[in-house]
Amino acid sequence: MAPAASITTRLRVEGMDCASCATKIQNALQRMLGISEVNVSVTGGTVTVRRDPNGVGDDTIRDQISALGYGVARSETYRNDVQGEGEDSPPAQHDSHSHLEEAFGQHWWQTRKGRLTIASGLALAVAFAVGKALPATEQWAFLLAMMVGLIPIAKRAISAAMAGTPFSIEMLMTTAAAGAVFIGATEEAATVVFLFLIGELLEGVAASRARASIQDLTKLVPKTARVEEDGRVREVPADSLSVGATIQVRPGDRVPADGAILSGESSIDEAPVTGESTPVRKGRDAILFAGTVNGDGLLRVRVTAAAADNTIARVVKLVEEAQESKAPTERFIDRFSRYYTPGVVAVAALVAIVPPLLFGGAWNAWIYKGLAILLIGCPCALVISVPAAIAASLSAGARRGLLLKGGAVLEQIGKITIACFDKTGTLTAGKPQVTDIIGFGHSEGDVLRFAAALESGSSHPLATAILSKAAEQQMSVPPTSDSKAIGGKGVQATVEGMRIFLGSPNAVVELAPVTADQNARISALNDEGKTVSLLVMDGRIAGAIAMRDEPRPDAKYGLKLLSDAGIRTVMLTGDNRRTATAIGKQLGIDVEAELLPQDKLRIVGQFQNEGFVVAKVGDGINDAPALAAADVGIAMGGGADVALETADAAVLHGRVSDVAAMVVLSKRTMANIRQNIAVALGLKAVFLVTTVVGLTGLWPAILADTGATVLVTMNALRLLRLPRGPVYGGKKSTTKFFA
Repeated sequence: MAPAASITTRLRVEGMDCASCATKIQNALQRMLGISEVNVSVTGGTVTVRRDPNGVGDDTIRDQISALGYGVARSETYRNDVQGEGEDSPPAQHDSHSHLEEAFGQHWWQTRKGRLTIASGLALAVAFAVGKALPATEQWAFLLAMMVGLIPIAKRAISAAMAGTPFSIEMLMTTAAAGAVFIGATEEAATVVFLFLIGELLEGVAASRARASIQDLTKLVPKTARVEEDGRVREVPADSLSVGATIQVRPGDRVPADGAILSGESSIDEAPVTGESTPVRKGRDAILFAGTVNGDGLLRVRVTAAAADNTIARVVKLVEEAQESKAPTERFIDRFSRYYTPGVVAVAALVAIVPPLLFGGAWNAWIYKGLAILLIGCPCALVISVPAAIAASLSAGARRGLLLKGGAVLEQIGKITIACFDKTGTLTAGKPQVTDIIGFGHSEGDVLRFAAALESGSSHPLATAILSKAAEQQMSVPPTSDSKAIGGKGVQATVEGMRIFLGSPNAVVELAPVTADQNARISALNDEGKTVSLLVMDGRIAGAIAMRDEPRPDAKYGLKLLSDAGIRTVMLTGDNRRTATAIGKQLGIDVEAELLPQDKLRIVGQFQNEGFVVAKVGDGINDAPALAAADVGIAMGGGADVALETADAAVLHGRVSDVAAMVVLSKRTMANIRQNIAVALGLKAVFLVTTVVGLTGLWPAILADTGATVLVTMNALRLLRLPRGPVYGGKKSTTKFFA
């Protein structure tokens, strides 16, 4: 039987600014016919619904969300014809971000909440004026002012109750306001409604700021591009560029698409995308990210990704998806709040009823206290305390090239006790470099010059290293004739009338005698983990060139940051033991060498059995089994598919020190969350006591809730700015590895 198809709809929702909003929407939609899955992202402002084609339609879903008091700014629908592994095709993303800007780029006074708050405030001001001028009408004036704000709130409360959320914040507010009118406190009731609306408005402003922090990345990509077609250059919209198109990027321009350089050389400012503060010199075949800035040279670039798939678009999409993934702490708070709010209602009812019934208390006084407790108990601040901090951290990390795929990963990475690194492409750059040039009877310049002549035109990694060294020294390379590659041995040619060979020491033994001194020099270089090629000129050894895949510039420093944080580091590599030991000694890291992928997996398992929390850091290809098995898998890369889509986290610009940066970010986030929970519960506890003993009433009660919500949100937004000095155990470091 063919698998059933399903339909997924992704909606951009306006006014959904806190976790209680998400709960109401989720509860309402899950009860609708044919809906199998609902994912709500407060921070992304999105609701994703998977449904049966025979169930409710998109219009019904939109109507339900609108009935709860929210606006649907945009929706995207696509069909999932579920195949063997049940993978879906993502919805079209070509213009989603522009619509997002339209939906969430409004000024606060243009939003629904803003307009309602202004209307309520004006009505309250008029009621005060009328009450002063005509005291006999004061009660009615404040009642009408209260109704301006309360009627929309009450409608939302009733819709939420009918859709499965009876204990909503709106219901608590409606009950408290109606009760205040019942006991004659209409002035306070009107003021409390206005203060509640102000609190909601401030939540919306803070949530918009958090969304904007990551969406601002989309503005880095220019709107237009200069494309080459039929020998002419014309300007076209950047989002119309197709893969394979050739574009020109002038000095000072932003790169309009991901691509590879066809011709030209320039310094590229990658800070907007990767956080790398130092411009990077790039030439032919180098990879460019959309949104980076071309420095001083004209570049011809082949487009490698369409607008919807460029690095920035994918980073934004990954962060939005990550923000929908809840951390363990967030899931606990969600579960806690389900019992917390009904508990608050029960306590408020007991406070209002028990003292008058059993102890002869005044009904009005104790009902008033019960209503105040209802307002104090609003869980806004508590339920927003975790997701606000996580969303801010995920956004801040992404803007600096640190991708963490969800709150669970963000929380876990701060707990790691051992980091296992791959060598090639992770601790090292993945590209051999010339480290030594030795002349045996010839100058070092001649050795490099003739070697470069033989390797001209070759794309072999060792040949590329020699040619790069010659280019670095601005060396003139002589032409060759009769060039011939000898498989597994080397390359030979005639240069300046001499027969020259460049190859491995084993191959050279057949062509020329090697002296004891030369053997000693070669052995010493091999002991340092270097690959040695010998140059033979007219039957005599003329020199040696040593090459090695050198450590990344920040590798030693990044490993030290982890060690200083109490995290053990170890290298797991498939490379030969001699080379791995040499690199390990240079970096000061423990080494396990000559490992197969299954060996790396076994070692990660051993560490976990010994009680370590393991992070595996690798390139995401040959380390896939170990990355998946580790407590946290971190892929190193420059925006490639593997780096972005495998493992739990990814370092865009491949700096080893950014692993430590992720640890810092995690610890700061968890500290922020603890602060938020303490503020949310602490303020409620204080005002609960002061209300029961009669020191505070309805105004302070609602201020306790909205004030705590604003404090918690603003505290979380501090995480949008990463410090330049990481903090470990309360000790500040002056080391600056954040851009």
